[in-house]
Amino acid sequence: MKSFLLFFFTFLIALSVFSQVPRFKKTIIDLKKSNEKFTPNDQSINSQTKNSSDVKNDSLGFEHRDDSKDKISINYRFIDSVNKNKLDSSVDDFTKYFSVPFNYIYLGNNGAAAAPLVFNPIKKIGFDPGSHAFDIYKFSMEGTRFYNTSKAFSSLSYQLASGKEQMLKAGVTKNLMANLNVGFDYKLINAPGFFVSQNTNHNSFRLFGNYRGTKKRYGFEFSFLGNNIRASENGGIQNEDDLSDPYRKNRFAIPVNLGGLSAYKNSPFLTTITTGNQQSDFNILARQSYDLGKRDSIQINDTTLEYLFYSKLRFQHTFTYSNQTYKFIDNVADSAIYSKWYQLNFASSISSILYQESWKIMNNDFSLYQFPNTKNTSQYFQAGTTIQNISGGHDSVNYQFHNLSIHAEYRNLTRNKLWDILAKGEYYLNGLNSGDYSAQISLNRTFGKRWGSVGIYFINNNRTPSFIFDNRSAFNLGNNNSFKKENNISFGIKSDNQFLNFDFKNHLLSNYTYFKNYYQGEQYSKVINLTQLSVSKKIKLTKRWNWMSEITLQQTDLTAPIKVPFLFTRNRIAYEGKFFKNLILSTGIEARYYTAYKANNYSPLISQFTLQDSVTIKNLPDINLFVHFRIRSFAGYLRAENLNTASFKNGFGWTHNNFSAPFYPTQGFMIRFGIQWWFVN
Repeated sequence: MKSFLLFFFTFLIALSVFSQVPRFKKTIIDLKKSNEKFTPNDQSINSQTKNSSDVKNDSLGFEHRDDSKDKISINYRFIDSVNKNKLDSSVDDFTKYFSVPFNYIYLGNNGAAAAPLVFNPIKKIGFDPGSHAFDIYKFSMEGTRFYNTSKAFSSLSYQLASGKEQMLKAGVTKNLMANLNVGFDYKLINAPGFFVSQNTNHNSFRLFGNYRGTKKRYGFEFSFLGNNIRASENGGIQNEDDLSDPYRKNRFAIPVNLGGLSAYKNSPFLTTITTGNQQSDFNILARQSYDLGKRDSIQINDTTLEYLFYSKLRFQHTFTYSNQTYKFIDNVADSAIYSKWYQLNFASSISSILYQESWKIMNNDFSLYQFPNTKNTSQYFQAGTTIQNISGGHDSVNYQFHNLSIHAEYRNLTRNKLWDILAKGEYYLNGLNSGDYSAQISLNRTFGKRWGSVGIYFINNNRTPSFIFDNRSAFNLGNNNSFKKENNISFGIKSDNQFLNFDFKNHLLSNYTYFKNYYQGEQYSKVINLTQLSVSKKIKLTKRWNWMSEITLQQTDLTAPIKVPFLFTRNRIAYEGKFFKNLILSTGIEARYYTAYKANNYSPLISQFTLQDSVTIKNLPDINLFVHFRIRSFAGYLRAENLNTASFKNGFGWTHNNFSAPFYPTQGFMIRFGIQWWFVN
């Protein structure tokens, strides 16, 4: 087996060789690093650099190599989190590097509209335009990482797949000073697709940074990010029987409902959309804080003084701005389809239509923090108020809205890291979303490496239905404006340990608002009870063979307007281990399966998954073969996907496609290759 692996990876090993990392000048930050650090190896290693006096030279004056100089101390946190995280360089799960999570379905092309298989209610209160089908591809403020690193760190990822599909991700972050970090992220998704009018082209960027004053009183965090989503829409295929037609093994020969073959070009460089959705947004976050408390200092050496500061009170202002545009265009609109789906009548059989809506949202939040324990800033009381101004609309109609809300929070991540307590709430006092509120409480306890952690939580949201259900929305095609507020209650318990991970959730949904029949808004007056149980475990079959299994069970009333598969599972059986000192390997087979259910339809014009009760989706398991590996800071992926589509009907071919939604087949057989490279500069 080892000889085979050696032969297979000989040419890949060469790719991992790169130049020596230059020395990094030691700063105070190297003396104060936490244990949460990233290295290209599996373990997290403290990588403090050495004093120049510790470096020994030979008689010729050459400097001996110091392996610690190739390592890096790095951690990050999210904008409203006190937890520090380290980077994950494992290669066992490909979806960590792919754009679509493993528990989502998407409409047959990377970058197409997507929805979760495991139900999760919308928890956002306040103003929400209501379009979320492309959210998983977008950069968000909540997902922005604010780093602290001892050296400049960058990463580059590239994936290439059948059908000319490409994905590029790049990022860089660096501490310009011990107390100032900046960084930049970029992502590109480009996929022509396998069917007519299915091409996608997404671009996202993010610039971020954080600064802490020398005397630890003043703090500043900022992020600028933007997303440009371009997704053609074909409305699904016209006839499922066309998939098994021996003369239509080329999927571009299969007729679709929207777009039309005459207007379509299969090119990876195509960025224009003839029929489809275009969404763009630009977002700004700027947060300033100033602390009052107790000063202290440590004398590092004769010339270096490390300032310490213990906060008692913090004044914080957060400014956010978002400019969002949603557009649906069809330059070859078929009047028969739009009359059937949306009751829209055109003067001619082929017309051009455009629906669009834009919003500008500005928030100013003022908050006050009080720290009971000066040596633990992860314990605090927080209270504040937010003033929100909203402007936008469509065509010549411009709306002006406002909201005034208050919020409070208590957080205590104990100094021994064993207890994590969170209680927070928000209430809208006045404005468009007056009466919206959110309350959340959670308690987590860590029992050590062997027994892991256990957490319980309770969440209650009372929210105005998303604005797309309002008759003032450009994408509201004749719905009323009398919907009541939705009320969602979620509670559960979660346990993570080395024996078994499980997660129990229960959702109680009142006044659930949804779409049916492509565009009609409805509200369900009864209470919906949805119960979920998820378990996962890694089972060691032999010394090298591992079985990783994840199972989710979901149950709700069959008459409720929420349709989910009762069983969803993903299983991976892999040969894993470390070979030849630096080769980390995971190779094997994976299968994803969910039971038959009446999957939601997809409505291209309003970019929503809508309820339907006539078509049952019954798929074979999605089966993939994979070889994932890492050699120091270089990782590679080679995958053969959708082997389940093999068919011997009318001659052999990859024609037995699964479906993600009615009349939306997924891809056939695909070869996917990808690389990920981390650089320490």
